[in-house]
Amino acid sequence: MNKDLLSVLKLVSEGSVNPEQAQELIRGFSDGEEVKIDTDRKNRVGFEEVVYGRGKTVAQLASIAATYAEKGLNLICTGLSEEKIKELEPLCPDCTFAADAGIMKRIVKPIDTKQGSVAVITAGTSDMRTAKEAAEILAFNGVSAKLYADIGVAGIHRFLSYKNEISDADVIIVVAGMEGALPSITGGMFPQPVIAVPTSTGYGTALNGFTALFAMLTSCAAGLTVVNIDNGFGAAMSAIRIINTLNKYRTRQ
Repeated sequence: MNKDLLSVLKLVSEGSVNPEQAQELIRGFSDGEEVKIDTDRKNRVGFEEVVYGRGKTVAQLASIAATYAEKGLNLICTGLSEEKIKELEPLCPDCTFAADAGIMKRIVKPIDTKQGSVAVITAGTSDMRTAKEAAEILAFNGVSAKLYADIGVAGIHRFLSYKNEISDADVIIVVAGMEGALPSITGGMFPQPVIAVPTSTGYGTALNGFTALFAMLTSCAAGLTVVNIDNGFGAAMSAIRIINTLNKYRTRQ
């Protein structure tokens, strides 16, 4: 429930909200025919709802964007192909697009900045789309992120040259395809939570990311968190949960 009943009744009595708005506040979601926006998610779990665009039509996405605008809510949508973005741009002129991350977004309310930072590492340049998706989701949720690209195990000296910078982060996201070795190295060198993201980068027996996924799941570096293939969004949300928890305990001190 987004607000307790008494506070909602006070808002109605003051004329701040009408009965229809009060109903939405109490149940915690906006009830549309095809879209039911979870307006209570941030109160429950600490972050806004994110729209997954890959399985939706352009018409559905444009309708969702319009509904978010009508409700005065910040919008971010993931999983968009370049073709969908080209079709959405004229339909959603008030949105901004990051084609290299498959993202559409519209910010109408200030984003609360969180204390803490995330290092987002890619093994290769081919992993950048997934890494940029993660960085966009982090920024949308007020979390500072720095991207370290193309520092994989084929030239480990590149990775080692950023060791001091990476060690300053509270959480590390490692994005890698091929044999998926970089998260294991990262987990063996740094004490922070390490979130591993396998990507579908690689030839033949890379198996569209399954080889990297299996390598990360069977890593010798203890305590790795592993998300799904190409799931930069999932990695970012895991990092946000960690950052939110850190901030909760910082405020208690």
